[in-house]
Amino acid sequence: MKREIEKVANSYDKKKQFITLLSGVLIAYVITGAAFICCALALTYTNFKESTVPMVVTITCVVSSAIAGFDTARSARGRGWLWGLIGGFAYAVIFVFLGKIMSESFSFDMRTLTLVALCIACGGLGGIIGINLKK
Repeated sequence: MKREIEKVANSYDKKKQFITLLSGVLIAYVITGAAFICCALALTYTNFKESTVPMVVTITCVVSSAIAGFDTARSARGRGWLWGLIGGFAYAVIFVFLGKIMSESFSFDMRTLTLVALCIACGGLGGIIGINLKK
């Protein structure tokens, strides 16, 4: 009987953590979308230089993946760094996938690999912060 209760509890925890992961990544993409819209508006209506767009993309992705890691780890029982890495990785994979779909000139080069590594690392950092600032 005790084993069955533990199985149900573990199953519930896994579902809850997966939903939290999806929620964290979704929140990160809402932030990314808002930042990219602001950048597009700045490019259109101000003297904002197009050469600064890669820096804006990098900063936005780093901050958003940290938020995804933070939110994912916030409800974890432990190993916040791992859940943060998973959140950052999920964010990065989706970002690369969307980039591949939306751009004909997309290439998985050193810059993209660096961005993915930064997203994963910042997700881990966000996870460390998230697990330590639990409700």
